[in-house]
Amino acid sequence: MVSGTIFAYKALILKAYSIHLTGDDHPVNFKQLALIFIMTLSAAPAYAADITLSTVDIVWVLIAAVLVFFMQAGFALIESGSTRSKNSINVMMKNYSDVCVGTLIFWMLGYGLMFGNNPSGWFGIDHFMPASPSNSETTFILFQTLFAATAATICSGAMAERTQYRGYLVATCLICALIYPIFGSWVWGGIHGGAGWLGSLGFIDFAGSTVVHSVGAWCALAGIIIIGARTGRFSKTGEVREIPGHNLTLVALGGFILWLGWFGFNGGSSLSSEANLGQILWNTHLAATAGVIGALISSYLMNRPLLLTTTVNGSLAGLVAITAGCATMSSGFAVITGLIGGLVYVVSERLLLKLQLDDVVGAIAVHGFAGAWGTLAAGMFVSGDLFNTNQIMVQLLGIAAAFLWTFPVALLCFWLVKQVFGLRASIAHEQQGLDFSEHAEVGYPEFQPSTLFKKR
Repeated sequence: MVSGTIFAYKALILKAYSIHLTGDDHPVNFKQLALIFIMTLSAAPAYAADITLSTVDIVWVLIAAVLVFFMQAGFALIESGSTRSKNSINVMMKNYSDVCVGTLIFWMLGYGLMFGNNPSGWFGIDHFMPASPSNSETTFILFQTLFAATAATICSGAMAERTQYRGYLVATCLICALIYPIFGSWVWGGIHGGAGWLGSLGFIDFAGSTVVHSVGAWCALAGIIIIGARTGRFSKTGEVREIPGHNLTLVALGGFILWLGWFGFNGGSSLSSEANLGQILWNTHLAATAGVIGALISSYLMNRPLLLTTTVNGSLAGLVAITAGCATMSSGFAVITGLIGGLVYVVSERLLLKLQLDDVVGAIAVHGFAGAWGTLAAGMFVSGDLFNTNQIMVQLLGIAAAFLWTFPVALLCFWLVKQVFGLRASIAHEQQGLDFSEHAEVGYPEFQPSTLFKKR
């Protein structure tokens, strides 16, 4: 019953889009669509609880989930401040909306693929749309859903200022329904039975340096390749032209919010208030501070100006890097992990520019490359088992598997979205600003009178 109604629901959605694209005058039967959706809810089975948390643990994980949700505001502020004022509303809309569509699609499909019974080691086969989960499982679903939203929103910043709103939301659905949960099942699967094949090998990724951040970044890399650079970003000779953001104060504020939220991101992943929370949060903080120092030292050695954006991204690179090993390494190695994470960010960002890949906020360098380094570091610096060759090889396998799964599938998904729904905004709309062309409003009406006049 559930699978049949899901397919019927998808068929009507596709029909609606085909009518929109072809200009068919026949209206979609939205009453039928609503009825089928209600049927899916009523048909969703209730499963026996496989997750048991104490009351204190539930309270802690819920607090952590709220902090992770607050990170969405941090991403929105960084991305909005890093773009031109004519695109600030569009970026905010994407960050506000992707958590909404991502939540629903992850509940419907992603959660079951990622955490359902996983006998094959590749993906879950049940727990889709759990209708009556226990209090413990509801807490777990909420926390993990916000992780899925984080993976999706990484694409928003990288692809900013030239991406159509509709196409971006479709891509978000594909990331949360397919790309992220399937790889996640390889590492964290088995909550409701079975085990992921990478997790069974002993792959260490405590809170998602690779599972969340690198997966999101490799999706973003595919996205910017398909969509291309912003108009004027690179000259015909390959020279990089700076396109500064309109409000660096928002960038700094967003960095502080993400730093705060990361305590919930890493600490909540323990799913326990009795775990080594002090060590996890302290390592998280140390790595963030070291990431800033690493980024600044790298900039100085490369004879580059010491920028606020580099400073903020350096802290984020340190946070991403420590996410995999925050519970398993000592404080000294946490500093080393964050320090090198900041360096990796600066170097990899320069590499992407040389390849003429336009990442507006540096998301791929921060989440992808620093995430890969942090995952390797988690295997190198395990307390009591330093530099274990077997563990390091497992970590390298997991890093490679993440890229080899995520990047090609995301490349195909973004190409399909581009062909079917549209992904790249027109040059005219890009020059006018996506705030007006996509949403018919502007973020700073006092400074955009010509656009406001056209609207009237």
